Amino acid sequence: MALRARALYDFRSENPGEISLREHEVLSLCSEQDIEGWLEGVNSRGDRGLFPASYVQVIRAPEPGPAGDGGPGAPARYANVPPGGFEPLPAAPPAAAFQPPAAGFPYGGGALQPPPPQLYGGGYQASQGSDDDWDDEWDDSSTVADEPGALGSGAYPDLDGSSAAGGAAGRYRLSTRPDLSLGARGAAAPQHPPSGAKSSATVSRNLNRFSTFVKSGGEAFVLGEASGFVKDGDKLCVVLGPYGPEWQENPYPFQCTIDDPTKQTKFKGMKSYISYKLVPTHTQVPVHRRYKHFDWLYARLAEKFPVISVPHLPEKQATGRFEEDFISKRRKGLIWWMNHMASHPVLAQCDVFQHFLTCPSSTDEKAWKQGKRKAEKDEMVGANFFLTLSTPPAAALDLQEVESKIDGFKCFTKKMDDSALQLNHTANEFARKQVTGFKKEYQKVGQSFRGLSQAFELDQQAFSAGLNQAIAFTGDAYDAIGELFAEQPRQDLDPVMDLLALYQGHLANFPDIIHVQKGALTKVKESRRHVEEGKMEVQKADGIQDRCNTISFATLAEIHHFHQIRVRDFKSQMQHFLQQQIIFFQKVTQKLEEALHKYDSV
Repeated sequence: MALRARALYDFRSENPGEISLREHEVLSLCSEQDIEGWLEGVNSRGDRGLFPASYVQVIRAPEPGPAGDGGPGAPARYANVPPGGFEPLPAAPPAAAFQPPAAGFPYGGGALQPPPPQLYGGGYQASQGSDDDWDDEWDDSSTVADEPGALGSGAYPDLDGSSAAGGAAGRYRLSTRPDLSLGARGAAAPQHPPSGAKSSATVSRNLNRFSTFVKSGGEAFVLGEASGFVKDGDKLCVVLGPYGPEWQENPYPFQCTIDDPTKQTKFKGMKSYISYKLVPTHTQVPVHRRYKHFDWLYARLAEKFPVISVPHLPEKQATGRFEEDFISKRRKGLIWWMNHMASHPVLAQCDVFQHFLTCPSSTDEKAWKQGKRKAEKDEMVGANFFLTLSTPPAAALDLQEVESKIDGFKCFTKKMDDSALQLNHTANEFARKQVTGFKKEYQKVGQSFRGLSQAFELDQQAFSAGLNQAIAFTGDAYDAIGELFAEQPRQDLDPVMDLLALYQGHLANFPDIIHVQKGALTKVKESRRHVEEGKMEVQKADGIQDRCNTISFATLAEIHHFHQIRVRDFKSQMQHFLQQQIIFFQKVTQKLEEALHKYDSV
């Protein structure tokens, strides 16, 4: 008899490869073996695909009649929890947030292969557009592993604190696996539970191996699969401030100026690029960077810090890269970007950022390439990044309160994103009207006044000459006011739109950051359910919650920092906007007053 199952709840497919279910619907199963909480089958409409195992009951005998009779022959539900992290209840289930299966998912029932290691390092890939060539001065046959003290050079201490290469003080191994032991080559030795030990359930993995929770390393960290060597200097501290968790302040704050964008050439003029001079206040030593250097730095930071919002760079442009207006706009965008980087307690102290700010690539190319490759070989990314976090006692966090704060911030970012988009559209439209429409209309009024003056001159009366001149001056005043309108957006509206663009980049980062934290919370709820069902040891569930707390502390600290800089930036920018508006209308008033005084002597 073919395997069948009865749907317990309605399920609406939202991703390719899934099928929808209706409550009480009978389905044909392709296999009784579930794949990480999902089954494959055919519904009553003939659609074949995946659906959550927890939404169905397998029918193992001839159908006993309507479901829910509670008889002794009633089939047991699947204990597996789908990756979305809901808790199926006898009544209506909560809304599911399932992840879509990866493209080309093997429906035949083969085991899922783990993703390659590089997937755990964040999803950003450096763009390869035509803006600022990428194919020069980046290749070298040497690797960072060949450099003294580089990652992977064999200078790591063993568990007893010794080091094969010596001189590895301040470096120690951290692991989320309590049973980790190292063999001669540093590999984790398999651990076998003692005979008679209670079987333990495992928290299910996310079916979508390309989700942010997986790629960021959040899942591997929460499930206890992260281990690596952490230097004292790599530790990132979250402290409790008056408003909750926050990043520990940078003890040596600094700023950075960006000036003198100059066009330079190489390969005897075959390639051109713009170079910007950066001067950090803590060194006062200028360095010169191209846009591609900024782009490389952004890629490294986005990969390294999965729960930190790295501000987006100004957009690339394929044509017109050497036009004055574009260079000026890009420089302003880079100033905003650098301001946010230098003011972040974590990003500002990051080794790769300091290398970017202090290494004179134009005069010491070898040092620049060594630092660049060292950053690209950094092991403290993805799951290992979370090992570097030092957080307050877990007792300071309440799971429900954290979830409420995260949900509130999610609503806030959605509303802010919508309003920022609306304001940006309104400001852009108003600026366009000022540059074209208002200027044209004011100059049309001025031309009409001059036409009246020219008509009055035909009277050839000496006593009317003063009036004719005053009216002509009024026409010129309106021409000048039209020019003021056209120039004004550069002073007030453009800076507002630049700020909105930067914050829209921040807001685009937070869904992924929230997804990592939400994924960790889901694993905690799942482990608690296993404990209640007697399928998991309390100690293992506590470890999952502790690691979730680490991610929650970092996420709340990042949210706090975002609100801090948001208040600072929008206060400053709104003050600047209103000041420029006042100056503008003062200039308009001055022009009108000058025209008015011309009539005093008529």
